[in-house]
Amino acid sequence: MNDMFSDNPVIIELVALLRAYGVKRVVLSPGSRNAPLIHSFVQCLDFQCYTIVDERSAGFFALGLSQCTKEPVVICCTSGTALLNYTPAVAEAYYQEIPLIVISADRPVSWIGQLDGQTIPQQNVFGTMIKKQVQLPENASGKENHWWCNRLINEALIELSASVKGPVHINVPLAEPLYNFTVKQLPPVRTISCAQQETVMSPDSFAERWLHCSKRMIVVGQMPPCKRLKSVIQQFTKRHDVVVVSEHISNVDTGSDLSLFDAALAAVSSDEMELFAPELLIVMGGHITSRRLKTLLRTYPAKEQWLVRPDRKVIDTYQSLTEIIPAEPVDFLEQLEQKLSQFSIYPDDYYNRWKRAEEKSKQIIQRYCSTLPFCDMKVISLFLATLPENSVLQLGNSSPIRYAQLFPINPLIPVFSNRGTNGIDGVVSTAVGYAAEFHSLTCLLVGDLSFFYDINGLWNRYLSSNLRILLLNNKGGNIFHLIDGPRKSDALNGFIACTHEYTAKQRIEGLGLIYLSAYTLDELIQQLPLLLNSEHTNQSIILEVFTDTEVNQKTYTELFHILKNN
Repeated sequence: MNDMFSDNPVIIELVALLRAYGVKRVVLSPGSRNAPLIHSFVQCLDFQCYTIVDERSAGFFALGLSQCTKEPVVICCTSGTALLNYTPAVAEAYYQEIPLIVISADRPVSWIGQLDGQTIPQQNVFGTMIKKQVQLPENASGKENHWWCNRLINEALIELSASVKGPVHINVPLAEPLYNFTVKQLPPVRTISCAQQETVMSPDSFAERWLHCSKRMIVVGQMPPCKRLKSVIQQFTKRHDVVVVSEHISNVDTGSDLSLFDAALAAVSSDEMELFAPELLIVMGGHITSRRLKTLLRTYPAKEQWLVRPDRKVIDTYQSLTEIIPAEPVDFLEQLEQKLSQFSIYPDDYYNRWKRAEEKSKQIIQRYCSTLPFCDMKVISLFLATLPENSVLQLGNSSPIRYAQLFPINPLIPVFSNRGTNGIDGVVSTAVGYAAEFHSLTCLLVGDLSFFYDINGLWNRYLSSNLRILLLNNKGGNIFHLIDGPRKSDALNGFIACTHEYTAKQRIEGLGLIYLSAYTLDELIQQLPLLLNSEHTNQSIILEVFTDTEVNQKTYTELFHILKNN
């Protein structure tokens, strides 16, 4: 095997700079135009290379790798529509603030639009869903071209260390010949460092404004696990003078405080709703799934809303933004909590009102679930209660993430979901990518349409023996039976929910994986320990659970009717 690198100076500069920036993982999709890139990445032993044929799956696989390692990951494809298949994963990475490095091989600029093979305009294909896009020169020979190429790559890679992370795109036009490999080693390269701005905050003024408000709420959106943030949030919850709202995907759940806020809001009458709205609202992190919370905060706007974001970006989800605090959330909250700790804590009616509503909802849910027939809600409650402490949970979109929010999850278990864009594509691939780097169980809870849509995520060489999938097969898009709008349409079953009779059994067994199934509660109770066993297997395990759509709809609707009228 040729152990030399491509003789193209652009490729050499790019690969060398990626190594210099400490990038370690590269997800490659096969192709001809990107073959010299593939060859050079594989030849450099500092990179761990994966190969995923399906670019859409490859993008989400890389996203899962980055979630797990908290490090940038390269995805590299050939020219043409291959690049467009990265778009869903790039959008998800942009809104989850995950550092993907998209490297696309391209045809020479002179051939774009000339009906030559695999030529489309590749610059700026991701529009506004990219933090930085650069197109490298076709030739980096000569002092000025080399400087230009180096500068452009540095510009893109500097974004990887920015306070708010996200995907970058490096487009690489390559002319033939492509297969000359004569360079013996990567050259030294110039890297440009960028110092992070230190934000000077004055906790005194924020603490004073805090104390002048009687109804305070902190909303923590989707965030990766952070021990410091979780610790300081726990200190705020102990104060009992602020309502902290967070979902499982916020990864700050203390396990004891207002974990069922969405159910609590479902039980509040319209006459009382305004009493649950805050005067001071502090917002941080990404998406919140709860539509009820968004409706409350938009209907009754806070007098003051502070958005804590280091990039100063204006995000006015609740339509009441009054101030942007340019800081990392954990830094701001630590300083604010330290200042507030100097003051006495008085009993707070606002917190107590929320707590009473949450406790009432919790009791209703517990009583109701104890009498449930076999349905999605019952399955998910048992699955979440059985998860091992050292596992990670990946939640599918639509009904799985909404059901999961009704039940407690061990706060030691990190929770992830592709809620950046709320799409169903890539759910399986993301979990597979995460499991490829995680040494304990990676557990995916996913619905049937999401699973079958992304079943190519299981078509690769990197399926970990620690991957566990609980597949809810209710013969269609169950979420459309749970929300009001689609149920009014005669097209619901055939076209909106896409009712089907498929099972994953043959596909899973054809891939050589372990397949389990459950049609009853007794079978589920028997199979769950097998699914979540981390010993005595060298294969991924999938448990397909079959439930009835009508029963799912009835139990879900009935629960929220009881919450509303109790």
